[in-house]
Amino acid sequence: MKPVVRGGWSVSKTDPRPLTTDHLPNEAQVIDPANVRALVLDMDGVLWRGSALLDGVRELFQVIERLKLASVVATNNATVDPASVMERLARAGVAFPAARVLTSADAAGGYLARNFPPPIRVHVIGEEPLRRSLTASGCQVVDGDGEPQAVVVGMDRRLDWAKLIDATLAIRAGAVFIGTNPDRTFPSERGIGPGNGAVLAALEAATGVAPIVVGKPEPHLFLEAARRVQVDPDQALVVGDRLETDILGGQRAGMPTALILTGVTSKDQLSASTIHPDVVLDDLLSLAAWLEATP
Repeated sequence: MKPVVRGGWSVSKTDPRPLTTDHLPNEAQVIDPANVRALVLDMDGVLWRGSALLDGVRELFQVIERLKLASVVATNNATVDPASVMERLARAGVAFPAARVLTSADAAGGYLARNFPPPIRVHVIGEEPLRRSLTASGCQVVDGDGEPQAVVVGMDRRLDWAKLIDATLAIRAGAVFIGTNPDRTFPSERGIGPGNGAVLAALEAATGVAPIVVGKPEPHLFLEAARRVQVDPDQALVVGDRLETDILGGQRAGMPTALILTGVTSKDQLSASTIHPDVVLDDLLSLAAWLEATP
């Protein structure tokens, strides 16, 4: 369904409300698709849900190629490695370069490299892509008995009590507490489950220490995405399904934003939120149609 953009707020052509702006967010900005030179795309809830590709992936990238737009996928999911992203997109007939894949694991490694002399000893809750990224950034990954200087916590689908105990003790002993991302929930084929933010909250409750979050909604991933494709931030459209991470992070980076309603945010949650995207779209097919629309 092709959206109608009113002051930056997209609704269906069959929307029964009158053509007034009384119901629109005050902060929304009118954005012209012709001014978009790049897309910064979230993954989970936008391109796929769990292991299933969402409708419209192939069509969106066909439009991106036809309009000669740049694209980056940037995710708060620290379990992602570029090869897996390339493989998933290849199933939709999309050839995507590894250099255009950015994750919160990259953000964590970059933060530690900038702020600590190498090699910093790091205790990790997370999966292999996070460990590889930290090692590539000059960190030494150690267990709980290795006197870690930092604890980095990312999504870990094999999380257990022992890992939580080791992390808690290290943080209480003075290790810097870093979270890759604050996402409280995570979409799966079975429904919405706990995300990394839920684990960060548990460790904060156990230690009294708030984490330093390096992924979305901080602007680092978005600004790095713009640098990689050599566009100004205001020319890069952030596309995501989460108001509190994708949309807020894009706004902090000075980028226009589009919310896709195929992930965790419902229309009711959007209406109640103080975070207002520039464009709201049902799905990727609607995004593709909006990008090709003429004023």
